[in-house]
Formats: sequence, structure tokens, C-alpha cells
Amino acid sequence: MLFHNGLWGAPAGFMWAGADGSAAGRVPQWEAEVLMVAERRGLVAIGSGVGSRDAPVAVTAAGLALLDRVA
Repeated sequence: MLFHNGLWGAPAGFMWAGADGSAAGRVPQWEAEVLMVAERRGLVAIGSGVGSRDAPVAVTAAGLALLDRVA
């Protein structure tokens, strides 16, 4: 999962990551909204990207702990 920062006129938002780590398509709007809520709650973190590069999205320790409780 990647986050595009919206530089160079492209819309900001979440992208699927391909096998090589590059963007492989946009995440549907409703799923992107859920990811934004998860990011605000500290369950996922958007890494820092350089320039127009897409930033990786990773599950945080809090997110892993929540997943452990649900499983």
C-alpha cells in the first residue's frame, strides 16, 4: 500500500503497491476513507516520501495490537 502526496498535479490518495513496490492502481474511495480514519487513529502510518515519490503505508504497533485482539 502506498500514499501519493498529490505533487505534480495528481490527486492525493492511496495506491495499491505492485510486486516491485511501484504504484499499481488507485484504492477505491470507500477503502481510502477507512484508511484515513485508521491513520488518524494511529493504526497505520504513512511513511515520508521524497518529492513526488509515493510513501509506504505500514501498520503501527497499535494497529497490530488491535488485529491481535480481533483474531
